[in-house]
Amino acid sequence: MKILHTADWHLGKRLDYFSRLEEQKAVLEEICEIADREAVDLVVVAGDLFDTFNPQVEAVELLYRTLRRLTNYGKRPVIAIAGNHDSADRIDSPDTLARECGILFVGYPNAHLNPLHLDNSFSILKTAPGFLEITFPHLDYPLRIFITPYANELRLKQYLGLEDKAKALNEALASNWKELAEKYADNQGVNILVTHLYMLKRGGEILEEPEGEKPLNIGHADLIYSDGIPPQIQYTALGHLHRLQNVGSNERPALYSGSPLAYSFAEAGHEKHVVIVDATPNTSVEFTKIPLQSGRPLHRKRFSDLDEAITWLQRNPDALVELTIVSDSFLSSKDIKRIHEAHDGIIHIIPVVTKQDYAQKSQQPVNLEQDVTQLFQDYFKHRLGQDPNDEIMDLFKEIVHSTTESEEQ
Repeated sequence: MKILHTADWHLGKRLDYFSRLEEQKAVLEEICEIADREAVDLVVVAGDLFDTFNPQVEAVELLYRTLRRLTNYGKRPVIAIAGNHDSADRIDSPDTLARECGILFVGYPNAHLNPLHLDNSFSILKTAPGFLEITFPHLDYPLRIFITPYANELRLKQYLGLEDKAKALNEALASNWKELAEKYADNQGVNILVTHLYMLKRGGEILEEPEGEKPLNIGHADLIYSDGIPPQIQYTALGHLHRLQNVGSNERPALYSGSPLAYSFAEAGHEKHVVIVDATPNTSVEFTKIPLQSGRPLHRKRFSDLDEAITWLQRNPDALVELTIVSDSFLSSKDIKRIHEAHDGIIHIIPVVTKQDYAQKSQQPVNLEQDVTQLFQDYFKHRLGQDPNDEIMDLFKEIVHSTTESEEQ
């Protein structure tokens, strides 16, 4: 049995003001091609399908179109669960129609899916809250899937019956998984867990959550340890962290597949993947990480010479760039124009001014009797160690003048 594991698509996500939708279309097309080429039996998308609770229309259309394609037009099941960026209600809402296409949406913990049979495809004959069993016509053993979408304390109370506030999420989830595994997971089928959580090895390294990600690790209250996964589970498909890593063991991997694109400059240089899992009953799984090629690379670059920066930008037209320019004076509007004319993927320009004589900064109290222009000049020199140039002063005067006109009107 072959399973494709991906997660953290964050459809509709921007890099500051810069849309990534075209890159997302390209990388999801690449994932569809990998699923077909590898002839996988199941596709798992482990949460954070969207970047916000109310995604743009184009993002919603891209999701449905991609999942439909991943089913190979109804021939293979695709399971897509809610992450902490997703609205559970939105994920669940198209389920009735989607199921007939082979797409299984799961928004809330302990969801109970109905049985399903698709001719010449697959069948779901056995289900329970948080569990389903899939059979395939070409395989003589079933696939058991334990499903836990993103679960915070509130959702656990509502859907898993957690009443004791002192009982940690870790204990509640481990207990729930153990009960299900003992009931449904024997060694005559393949057993996997699909979940979207902040999970680590107990006693291991604390893995940083992605920059810009809604944090789950707040005072370690929502921290889940991988030793809570039942021993019957052969593979755990995780979502939330954006870099591929195994927080389980070699015998029973618990993998974050990572995001398909780099979504912040903290991820600059990270290779992105999907994971192909080969599994048979009562045997350790084997997994292969397949690099993804789509998407514009992210770079954090630092230059002390503007001409060198322009040359690099012209040689790397596909990059998205956070550009730091170190100089002894502020960039002029002419310099900034040159940078933007050299490249269309400048996300941030960070000027670092080194010529600052702090020893000469005035220690005298601020004279509030001065006019606003002189106050601005004093403040500018105090903070940055030099007088503002003529362009900055002209811009300041224009702002002050426009504000005055507005107030008069």
